[in-house]
Amino acid sequence: MKLCSLMKKEFHRFFHDPRLIVTMLLPGILIFLLYTFIGDISHSDQKRAFKVYLSGESAVVGVLEQQIVEAGDEVEWLPLDDEEAARAEIEEGEATAILSFTENFDLFGEGARAGIVYDSGSEDGTYFYSLASAVLIGVGMRFSIDVETVKADETVGAEFLSMLLPMLIVCFIFSACMSVTLESVAGEKERGTLATILVTSAKRRDIALGKILPLSCISMIGAASSFLGVALSMPKLMGVSLGALGGYSVWSYLLVLLLMISIVPCIVALISTVSALSRSVKEASGYVSVLMILFMVLSLVTGFLPAIGDWGYAVPVLGAVIAMQKILAGGLLVWQSFLAVGVNLLFTALLVFLMTKMLSSERIMFGK
Repeated sequence: MKLCSLMKKEFHRFFHDPRLIVTMLLPGILIFLLYTFIGDISHSDQKRAFKVYLSGESAVVGVLEQQIVEAGDEVEWLPLDDEEAARAEIEEGEATAILSFTENFDLFGEGARAGIVYDSGSEDGTYFYSLASAVLIGVGMRFSIDVETVKADETVGAEFLSMLLPMLIVCFIFSACMSVTLESVAGEKERGTLATILVTSAKRRDIALGKILPLSCISMIGAASSFLGVALSMPKLMGVSLGALGGYSVWSYLLVLLLMISIVPCIVALISTVSALSRSVKEASGYVSVLMILFMVLSLVTGFLPAIGDWGYAVPVLGAVIAMQKILAGGLLVWQSFLAVGVNLLFTALLVFLMTKMLSSERIMFGK
């Protein structure tokens, strides 16, 4: 039996079972509904009053003011006479931001630049930055934007959510992988169908890949669903429009998606290996549930350990979680994200090799 035939069998089993398809789509729907609900509660009937120091002139200011007024908020523009004093007011929460433009900014000539200084620990500051960025991007991006954040001592809900959300993502992906992997490996071993495949001429490596590759592809649906839930709910959660992207760049979303995708085959391979060691679905479910709780706890704890160095990105799954936490907190970790992805793929390859050896063991497969 060739590799493609084994993969075709797994795809056929999944796409002919509506319950499994719903299980894959459910994580993203739950994330979207949960965080949209939190966003509605957090920002309902919330009227903001911005105090912004302005340096330079641009038509962008008028467009930005119109957007603020239409949202039911207020804005006070003040001339930037003393930048140090303005920065001190932002740190103390008495001012929202500093918005600056170079001379003849609207001509978009060489050297045209816009600058935004805001408090990343303030909800109003983050909201204003998101709205100003969206307006500036809508102009055409024929200039440079300098962004500087002034970090306050207070922590806000968005920072806590950046720690909590990756843990929930891992939980949902883990659940999605469990729903398709346990029955495919431990279930077939319990029913004896896996033993039938093992007595054929199929190579053990092909059998391992024939399980992990299609199950990973199927579980990608769950990862994509979770990603869409995050992407669509974060602007609502941050209290901004969808076009503002909640203050996150397109690269941030792409890196989060890449990290999610890299987690899927790693978890599928891990569950497959544990399932191959188990004698029944019930036994495998017990072992995997312990692993899921362990990953959930570690994923949550890493968000409260700022002392974790770059070595944390070299830990399978957890490295991706740490990278997602940093990205959702406002950072853009490119090489760290690619390192975490590479580690996850390498760990997956090692688990495929281990499962190949296990499939060759009569004691493990047949209890002899």
